Amino acid sequence: MKKKCIIVGGGLGGMSTAIRLASEGYDVTIVEKGERLGGKLNKREGKGFSFDTGPSILTMPWVLEKVFAHANRDLYDYLDIIRVEPGWRTFFEDGKRMDVSSDLPTMLEELKKTSGEDADHFFNYLSYCSKMYELTMKSFYKKSLNGLQDLRAMHPVKELLQMDPMKSLDAANRKFFKDKHVRQLFNFLIMYVGSSPYHAPAVMSQLAHVQLGLGVHYVKGGMYKIAEAMAKVLEELGVEVRLQCEVEDILTSGSRATGIKTKIGEELKADIVVSNLEAIPCYKSLLADYHESEKEVQDLNKYAPTVSGLVLLLGVDRKYDHLAHHNFFFSNDSKKEFRQMFDEQVLADDPTVYIGISSKSDPTQAPEGKENLFVLTHVPPLKDGEDWTVYQEEYRHTILEKLERMGVTNLRNHIEYEMTFTPNDIQNLYGSNGGSIYGTVTDRKLNGGFKIPNKSRVLSNMYFVGGSTHPGGGVPMVSLSGQLTAELILEEQLKLNRYIG
Repeated sequence: MKKKCIIVGGGLGGMSTAIRLASEGYDVTIVEKGERLGGKLNKREGKGFSFDTGPSILTMPWVLEKVFAHANRDLYDYLDIIRVEPGWRTFFEDGKRMDVSSDLPTMLEELKKTSGEDADHFFNYLSYCSKMYELTMKSFYKKSLNGLQDLRAMHPVKELLQMDPMKSLDAANRKFFKDKHVRQLFNFLIMYVGSSPYHAPAVMSQLAHVQLGLGVHYVKGGMYKIAEAMAKVLEELGVEVRLQCEVEDILTSGSRATGIKTKIGEELKADIVVSNLEAIPCYKSLLADYHESEKEVQDLNKYAPTVSGLVLLLGVDRKYDHLAHHNFFFSNDSKKEFRQMFDEQVLADDPTVYIGISSKSDPTQAPEGKENLFVLTHVPPLKDGEDWTVYQEEYRHTILEKLERMGVTNLRNHIEYEMTFTPNDIQNLYGSNGGSIYGTVTDRKLNGGFKIPNKSRVLSNMYFVGGSTHPGGGVPMVSLSGQLTAELILEEQLKLNRYIG
């Protein structure tokens, strides 16, 4: 008889898990409270403008290739993936501008314009970052890890020391670069996972290799096409998907999950339950009997939420020719910005602002002669009971004033479509802890840079996937979390069958 698996939440982590298990003959059902699959990878449309409301940058497409290959599918039969150059365009308050390119000779010339001395160290830096990536490929990206003990089992001591465990990302970058603009640029890569370069471990310098060595990509038709492609594979594999079906409780018996109960009172039985809802909100809302009652649950406190964000979807009636597909408008004082966001947990006085304009690479995303601006500014996660509407208008003004000051001229007079997402909206839509965008923070002192383990130590057949779990946030990482968790389930089931046999 087929093993029955229920997945709570249809984000990329849950969908990836479903594809892998269904490909191995499991009977899989995804239960999703929203109107469509995809989780934070979602979309909005209005007045001819199309917006990806979640991830706007695709890196490490090999992860998606792997997801589809497990189902004997070719990713490129479903998606048209293109490389974006430059990967970023960066703007500084003092007027400096730098393009970030995966064409390394071009990138070298960009660095020379800012600091010839730092440019001389560029290839040594890339070698260092590439080594960090190679090391994590042996462990973090290969298997579900519970923490340092698992990591030690997969690396000799020499390799563990090569990860520079005593250094922060900022300290690692300062070994190679002196110019404040260059350091700020490479430090900011850690915001791919919503963390601070002063807290994150040096091993995260691999993000420079991901950016420059593997490149930045985009999916024609919008990033939401990834969710649509995975949904198509789920349909082909016979996975049942229940949309607009909210889970009220995860049913348990002793130390096992036995299924779920929906808001309308329906009970669905299962041999395995996987939560794509973050672990901490899951325990609080769906496993209330276990919340704060077990050491495992109490230990989750070290997995603090990453930053949230204020998102402005702006359809404008003109083109900004000096902007690229991805643009960052940096703060004047990077250290102060990170201190305010991560240490003081307050809004940054002068925040870094991201603008993604997918219509630069894909004209179908905006009417002719116009552009779709996805504006994201990171903010601290919500405190309990916090209502972000009290800050919304003032911070919107801060953001738009900064953009206009730094060259996005007369922006406010050209907006013809606008939609806003606050941290409360993100929390309400996706159930994330504190409205977190990237799951759990990567902090070498708080959690050693590890994420929440994929398997519950409270319930023997309960698993977690998504940005708060190993290996982390972002399209490739959450997709990989689903794959690694599915492989853990398959491995444990094989051991059980051998024991019974």
